[in-house]
Amino acid sequence: MFSTLIYNPLYNGLVLILDYIPGGDLGLATIIFTCLVKFILFPISKQATKTQILMKALEPELADLKKKYGANREEFARKTLDFYKKNNLNPFASLFLILIQLPIIIGLFWMFSRGGFPIVNADLLYSFVPTPQSINTNFLGLIDITKVSVILGVIAGLAQFIQIRLSVPAYTPSEETKKKIASGQKVDLSEEFAKNMNMQMRYVMPVFMFIICLTVSGAVALYWITGSVFTIAQELYFRKTIKKSLV
Repeated sequence: MFSTLIYNPLYNGLVLILDYIPGGDLGLATIIFTCLVKFILFPISKQATKTQILMKALEPELADLKKKYGANREEFARKTLDFYKKNNLNPFASLFLILIQLPIIIGLFWMFSRGGFPIVNADLLYSFVPTPQSINTNFLGLIDITKVSVILGVIAGLAQFIQIRLSVPAYTPSEETKKKIASGQKVDLSEEFAKNMNMQMRYVMPVFMFIICLTVSGAVALYWITGSVFTIAQELYFRKTIKKSLV
């Protein structure tokens, strides 16, 4: 099922792009392929970003709900769900976007780590996909993307850092938490968890991504770099257009 639904379509898509790339540059084909994937996921990405912006704008109202019904978990959960429905929010939009991209990343990893290129397996090609005359694995004649690349790993880590800085705002404690900190009281466990998660997302994830890129081929790192740059541009565009529509 993985081969039929994920691996083979990805493989054929990349090979088809290679047929039209001058010199068969696998790096350029990977960049174009990534952009096509991002364009396909554009509507879901827009919804995820819209949800993030709305959630941030509606934080005071959510805090009021927690203050009123926090003592009763069932009532608080019900009121929160009603709040999401009322404001047309899907708190799982970002998670859904990640889950969709995960098989693509796994497919690319498998493609480049299991000998998928530069030799093309004609048995996997669809009838309408011709075999490329030549494939150049040296991206722009500089980096062999079938091997591990420290340079691409560093760039992937930096791109991930910038992307997260834009999409994940810095942790700001609630007014109630600020009062507790000022008076020396113990902070709620949920607040501590939120703070730790925010720190990990903003600083640990880019380092983790750099380490991952040192264990996979440069093609996977290039896919991630292109995806991050695309997402950064998308995030800036969405923030401008969505905020205008909410005014």
